[in-house]
Amino acid sequence: MTRQVLLLSGPNLDRLGTRSPEIYGSATLAEHVARANVVAAAHDLEVRHLQSNFEGDLIEAVRDATDCVAIVINAGALTHTSWALADALAAFEGVVVEVHLSNPAAREPFRHLSTLAGVADGSIAGFGGLSYELALEAVARLVADGEPSPPAA
Repeated sequence: MTRQVLLLSGPNLDRLGTRSPEIYGSATLAEHVARANVVAAAHDLEVRHLQSNFEGDLIEAVRDATDCVAIVINAGALTHTSWALADALAAFEGVVVEVHLSNPAAREPFRHLSTLAGVADGSIAGFGGLSYELALEAVARLVADGEPSPPAA
């Protein structure tokens, strides 16, 4: 039985590849998702991806992820502002991994706060596209080690 991982991408991540390539690299979001799918498949995981520029869409996706064993989230700028998204993730019963292409701690001071870090099992940042692959590897290990997962639907 394939286990699902919800991969959430926040505001402006649909512009990866063209938006600030000196910070985020030249790979598109579709390329990052494809790489995540390869890693997931190697661990009998299936990625379901959603990108939205709207906070409410992401919150509803978390709420509706009852069939997922994990959520990997790159919330973009919402990482630093969305207590509502943090509350939604706190209610999720599976593994949560926060991911960033750049290293927020090495950037502007407002990026040093993550409203999500306190509800995530871990955060991976600063490794460019490899960040997504590392996040899926972490999910696979945590799920295999018996971390909490949602009940079968």
